[in-house]
Amino acid sequence: MRDFLRRTNLSIFSHLLRAYIHSTSSKPAQYEYPAAIFRRSLDIQTPASPLSSAFSTLFSSFTPSSNRQNPNDSIDTPENTSDEEEDNKEIEIQQGLMNEVLLQNVKNLVHIMEETRSNAYEMKKSLDQCEVTVSPELVSEVLSRVRYDWEAAFTFFLWAGKQPNYGHSLREYHSMISILGKMRKFDTAWALIDEMRASSLITPQTLVIMIRRYCAVHDVGKAINTFYAHKRFKFDVGIEEFQNLLSALCRYKNVSDAEHLLFCNQNVFPLSTKSFNIILNGWCNLSPNTREAERFWMEMRKRKLKLDVVSFASIISCYSKTGNLNKVLKLFNQMKQMGIEPDRKVYNAVIHSLAKGGLVKEAINLMKSMEEEKGIVPNAVTYNSLMKPLCKHRRLEEAREVFTEMVQRGVSPTIRTYHALFRILRTGEQVFGFLENMRRTGCCPNHDTYIMLIRKLCRWQQIHDVFKLWKEMIENGFNPDRSSYIVMIHGLFLNGKLEEAHKFYVEMKEKQLLPEPKTEEMIQAWVSGKKSTECQLEVLKVDDIAYSKIGKKTGENSNKEKYFRRLPERRVVAREKGFSFWDH
Repeated sequence: MRDFLRRTNLSIFSHLLRAYIHSTSSKPAQYEYPAAIFRRSLDIQTPASPLSSAFSTLFSSFTPSSNRQNPNDSIDTPENTSDEEEDNKEIEIQQGLMNEVLLQNVKNLVHIMEETRSNAYEMKKSLDQCEVTVSPELVSEVLSRVRYDWEAAFTFFLWAGKQPNYGHSLREYHSMISILGKMRKFDTAWALIDEMRASSLITPQTLVIMIRRYCAVHDVGKAINTFYAHKRFKFDVGIEEFQNLLSALCRYKNVSDAEHLLFCNQNVFPLSTKSFNIILNGWCNLSPNTREAERFWMEMRKRKLKLDVVSFASIISCYSKTGNLNKVLKLFNQMKQMGIEPDRKVYNAVIHSLAKGGLVKEAINLMKSMEEEKGIVPNAVTYNSLMKPLCKHRRLEEAREVFTEMVQRGVSPTIRTYHALFRILRTGEQVFGFLENMRRTGCCPNHDTYIMLIRKLCRWQQIHDVFKLWKEMIENGFNPDRSSYIVMIHGLFLNGKLEEAHKFYVEMKEKQLLPEPKTEEMIQAWVSGKKSTECQLEVLKVDDIAYSKIGKKTGENSNKEKYFRRLPERRVVAREKGFSFWDH
């Protein structure tokens, strides 16, 4: 029976794993473990400068000969600022600037909400018992901490609004509306907007938030209806509001709808270079497919619209991401011939393309000429554009020199700088050591950091470190969001941890986070296979019990009958009065 169960579970898992890998376009992960990459630990002993010490400690731990790139380490964060990062900038407060008492109150409130998450009544009761003075800063910080649990956030929002000597401001309303919109609770969000309207707090930005949330779920019709709601709230509807709608549509990859809307309304909102640049940038962000970007670029030239530096920055950035260095240099020279001065974004794209193509010296020279001739000082994005290809191709010495120059010039590394450096790591010990160094420099990891590292650790089959990192993420105030759960479930599933993957799936559904169709299909197939196996085992158990009962009743006769086929065939002959008879 145990052999049957083992073989059945193994066959189910093998079938699901083959189907899952076949359904994705990526190749199966190859697990490589480079030998003796680290010479010593990442722990730092009394660093003189946190930034330089962190990086020097990291790079001194690697041998120069380990220039081999793991093809599976191609986990990139988006080049453009995502809506998640923009929301974080709007609602997060740096903990270092927060009053200690305020920070402690925030932690206490978040702890209460986590303990009573399943019962809104108990949560409200516990909040009433805590002696906390409510302030706008407190409400904003708590909402940012629990923004992925809309029920807890909304319960706290309603409780805070009833506290004495406090009333929600525009900032807190916008934070709550954004949270509700992300979880597709649009009716509740509109109820808050009506409440804001009664208090004369609503602004055009309130409607922009709703438009973005509808675009995020690709509900273009309701996004357009929200745009026309400007008149209902007696707001002016001009070209700027229309361009905000186009930007929201393009940000969430509804570029085709945005282009159609642009041409259908050209009599009301005249075509302009800025409107075209919004659509062009939208197509360029859908790389590596440059066909639509090229088509729309030719449409701009066909209509004889004035091309500006934003137009060239978008198309050059598009070709830079796809590694088309010839196109990048051709457009770079073309814009200079047209008398259009390149800005920092154009230079950053060209520098990235040169470094990506292996022309590191040329990229560094261009960065120097950018500053000496044009007076454009390199910023963190410039250095990141150079660092990322170097780390990807494991050119450690050159990356070290770029980072050292970056720190010496007083340019603080950003989260993207550290994301590039994480490409070099190969073990869980390195990951946690570098995370600690990262915090010492004052740059705290975000959700994208944890998602990237969870993917890495799952690919390295270091499941213990995966759970450790998940726990650390929650302890640092980052409640798991939809992307976090999807990455965790898929990583555990591919490592054969089916029961654990199912537990995270159930937890995800309890938080009303919608899984991807692929995730849903994968888990449901495993659950149905598990139930089928359990039913077969029950049948076997019933048969065993029945056979055992029959055996007890038949006694020795059953034993004789059991082995009768093994006995030789024979007949007894009786002889009587000269005749022979068969004795049956």
